[in-house]
Amino acid sequence: MPPENAKRVFQGEIFDVWQWEQKLFDGSTATFECIKRPDVVSVIAAVGEKIIVQEQEQPDRSAFFSVPGGRADHDAKNPLAEAKRELLEETGFVSDDWKKWRTTQPSHRIVYGAHYFIAHDCRNAQEPQLEAGERIVNKLVTFEEFLRIAADERFRDIGLANTLLRLQLDPREREAFRRLLFPEENPHAASRV
Repeated sequence: MPPENAKRVFQGEIFDVWQWEQKLFDGSTATFECIKRPDVVSVIAAVGEKIIVQEQEQPDRSAFFSVPGGRADHDAKNPLAEAKRELLEETGFVSDDWKKWRTTQPSHRIVYGAHYFIAHDCRNAQEPQLEAGERIVNKLVTFEEFLRIAADERFRDIGLANTLLRLQLDPREREAFRRLLFPEENPHAASRV
């Protein structure tokens, strides 16, 4: 977060730029800045023993892989509602069994939260309702395929990719994550959102 003495010097559609004077270790000062933007949500959606992965195209970038998600710009104070909306809009799937996995702040210079949710037992409820600037092909992949996709340079979520790549190095953590996605016994034993 920018300090209290920061001033917004630019307000855009998505990004705001903030600047402030910062005292340095030698006693001099310099202008520091950061960008603020809306939070984002990402959904790791389990359908049976598979996970929804997307191949996306958007007008301002080349094709990429992702999980369902996007900007939390409809109900910014309720990331779960945003995650449910994004899952339904982009895939047509819904779930009655959600778990908040984690929230991160991916950068200290671009200020926003990245909220990750796991949706269990997803089922198709409607056709996807894509925005005009989206082309999305949803695919169901196995857990192992999901981990491998993280190594593809076209996988857009760097934070999630780093986590998935680390899981490939630690068999116990990988198995714990697999059980989190696909609970085998008493799926409601763990706390849910």
